[in-house]
Amino acid sequence: MGDQLQAVLDHLPDFQHGLIVTLELTAGGTVLMFILAFALGLASTAPAAIVRGVARVVIEFFRGTSLVVQMFWLFFVLPQLGVEISPMLCGILALGLNYGAYGAEVVRGALGAVPVPQREAAVALGFSPVDRFRRVVFPQAWVQMIPPMKVLIIQLLKGSAIASAITLVDLNFQGQILRNATGNTFLAYGIVLVLYFIIAYVIEWLMKGVEYLAKHRLGLVDAAWWDPRRYRTPALAGAAAPAGASDEDPRGTRGGDR
Repeated sequence: MGDQLQAVLDHLPDFQHGLIVTLELTAGGTVLMFILAFALGLASTAPAAIVRGVARVVIEFFRGTSLVVQMFWLFFVLPQLGVEISPMLCGILALGLNYGAYGAEVVRGALGAVPVPQREAAVALGFSPVDRFRRVVFPQAWVQMIPPMKVLIIQLLKGSAIASAITLVDLNFQGQILRNATGNTFLAYGIVLVLYFIIAYVIEWLMKGVEYLAKHRLGLVDAAWWDPRRYRTPALAGAAAPAGASDEDPRGTRGGDR
């Protein structure tokens, strides 16, 4: 056990390199995912049928094909067509395209969930189409997008583990190297599991902070940032507690006695 522990300590600097590669894949893939999600999601709601049709084809194609196949196609097929890109760019493109297609559905659904009276009220107030979107529609839709987007980012992080198949030395590949060096599968992949969990946990809390800020901007939360009640929407909070038993409204009537 002492020799294996020493082998782990010797490989820790290499794990740092693998960690950086995994973080680069996750960060790059997430940025591309958001860009595509908003572009395709907005195109899916465009008045022009041709725009909506093109967006649907792109979304369904990248949702309907395997992430592994897409990554292999970019890495192995493109060079045969005379286009060579780095393994890191292949990984980021595959992750961003695949999860961006799922994100586009999140954006489309969140925009469609904004109540029609809100849009009509903005029209009645004389807002231009750009101001209606920027000041009324998007802030409300953004709050609804954040939880599913958080799930997609964590899924993207886990999906980055297949990048070792295109020669990238990420956390997963470092685990394999440590396993070969020590012969201890439990220890090698135990370290990899813990590191992936830590990254996912950091993403979870970062996105909770983003969600809190978005809700605070709409006046949906007024509790301190460490209070779990700040993440409840009024509708969910009311549904979770029996009438008259809510912590926020012990009398069961919003607005108090009148």
